[in-house]
Amino acid sequence: MLAEFLQFLFSGITVGATYALAALGFTLIYNASNVINFAQGEFIMLGGMLAVFFAQMGLPMPVVLLLAIAIPAAVGVVMEKVAIEPIKGAETVSLIIVTIGASLVIRGLIQVWLGKGTHSFPAFSGDAPLQILGATLLPQSLWVLGVTAVVVVGLWYFFNRTLTGKAMLATSFNRTAAELVGINTSWVLFMSFAMAAGLGALGGILITPITMTSYDVGIMLGLKGFVAVVVGGLGNGLGAVVGGLLVGVLEAMGAGYISSAYKDAMPFVLILLVLFFMPRGLFGGKSTDRV
Repeated sequence: MLAEFLQFLFSGITVGATYALAALGFTLIYNASNVINFAQGEFIMLGGMLAVFFAQMGLPMPVVLLLAIAIPAAVGVVMEKVAIEPIKGAETVSLIIVTIGASLVIRGLIQVWLGKGTHSFPAFSGDAPLQILGATLLPQSLWVLGVTAVVVVGLWYFFNRTLTGKAMLATSFNRTAAELVGINTSWVLFMSFAMAAGLGALGGILITPITMTSYDVGIMLGLKGFVAVVVGGLGNGLGAVVGGLLVGVLEAMGAGYISSAYKDAMPFVLILLVLFFMPRGLFGGKSTDRV
């Protein structure tokens, strides 16, 4: 019984870490521009698909990882410049529709370029599972968890200890005041889209050896990342991480103990419960802080 529970828990935390990276991407963009970017899931898909493509070309793994993160980051910047900036004063619904349109374009281009097949590439440290109290844990899961932890610590340091990070925080709290003290808020917006796309791509690269990838995986990954953001509190970085892990664990437990047929429904049941009882999420959305 314990082994079964641990197996579901390991699975949930692993995929939940990917949702957390997606949720952090949503949070970065929302804080900088109040835009909810529904193309975030496509950046996860891009990271995985590009990693497979470059790995099949025979490039060294460090080059594969660099390209598979840098290209989606560049796509994020182009999306901000071409799709978001021209209508940045528009209503929220219009901006959401634009991001959905951008996700359809990205998905369509990848489908035409790399096809409809399902792809994977070898795990970073081999496939021999680790045995923990009767449950098995893949080495790749440790990579997912470890890199996610490093990213979370890195983002904390970036926003609390660097001038650039504090400029981004200032823009998120009051864009007009940030402009008045000389912060280039357009550049902050570029940075937030690039970082969000890069985080999503990183999640896609890490999870692909476990779950595989295809041109359409970004739809559900993006939606579950959004659920994680709302559960944790829209605009709250810590909430995004906790929400992602919670969604992943709930999904795995639901699939294991109830039925795998309801796996994808679990996160949406959770979001309904949270919105009903705690409309601002577990951590209460945006908070104010000195920067």
